[in-house]
Amino acid sequence: MRLITISHLRQIIRRTGMDDFLRQSLSALEAAFSRWHEFRKSPRHATHYPHGVIELMPCADDDYYSFKYVNGHTKNTAEGRLSIVALGMLADARNGYPLMLSEMTLLTAIRTAATTALGAKYLARTESRHLAMIGTGAQAEFQLLATRQVLPIEQVSYFDTDPRAMQKFARNMAACAGLIPCRSIDQAIVDADMIITATAARLHNQLLGPGMIRPGSHIHAMGGDCPGKTELDPALLQQCKIVVEYLPQSLAEGEIQLSQETPIHAELWELVNGSKPGREEPLEVTLFDSVGFALEDYAVLRLVYQLACDLDICDDVELTPSPADPKDLYSTLLSP
Repeated sequence: MRLITISHLRQIIRRTGMDDFLRQSLSALEAAFSRWHEFRKSPRHATHYPHGVIELMPCADDDYYSFKYVNGHTKNTAEGRLSIVALGMLADARNGYPLMLSEMTLLTAIRTAATTALGAKYLARTESRHLAMIGTGAQAEFQLLATRQVLPIEQVSYFDTDPRAMQKFARNMAACAGLIPCRSIDQAIVDADMIITATAARLHNQLLGPGMIRPGSHIHAMGGDCPGKTELDPALLQQCKIVVEYLPQSLAEGEIQLSQETPIHAELWELVNGSKPGREEPLEVTLFDSVGFALEDYAVLRLVYQLACDLDICDDVELTPSPADPKDLYSTLLSP
């Protein structure tokens, strides 16, 4: 079985190039969503605690089975720990044998950003040049780099309640022109073509509301990703064309959890395969209510598995026994 550590992933991305890796991730996601009906899908299985959540996210087709272990503990950063860590598994569905165990913390950030870009490809105006970012935590850099793969972004206004997070974002993205630090959400979204909300507070917030969004904007709301956690005023949803990843999961975890009677235009796969249109009018306001779905993990795990094999960047580890007689498991303990 192949093991992909953080060091291996770093090597793969450096060999591939970050922009190219993001483009390949985007293509892998688009290909997976285009064959939506070939997958066995279910909402994630969540175990909730007062201080956080631990989730398992499975997805499979006839050839491969994948799952991700991921947590969400927003107070971890105060103790010097990441708020989200993850591991991913890819297995051969024909015999059940695991093929790869991979780091998934970085890959979750990358696939989440690629999903943002995929939504923007179908829902944002193609000439969108001004991106506003509300929240500059661990996801922010990935979000900007991925969005630039599909839109001609020239200006990035950003705001976070933590000045250190804003400084970190500016430092990491110093090579990107047009960065504009802002003192408030209102200042950041002025004249924005696309707005990304990526905050971590486990509350029903109202970061954006009616009257704040200019016609023609695209909103990507990704911070509302569990029950009891939203970022938008429910009244704003009534003014938007809304797209989700997987409706049963979004009804429980997305922005629409507080407004379940709000019409939903489509699931993302319907835009990808052309069965429903994305943006239809220059002045309509679009919303991708994104909570993250296991199909995205499947797609990026398949990509990393292929790249690891092609580039020979991985460790081979023995985590499943291989006795000469498959009915004699005990003999494994007797081997030298």
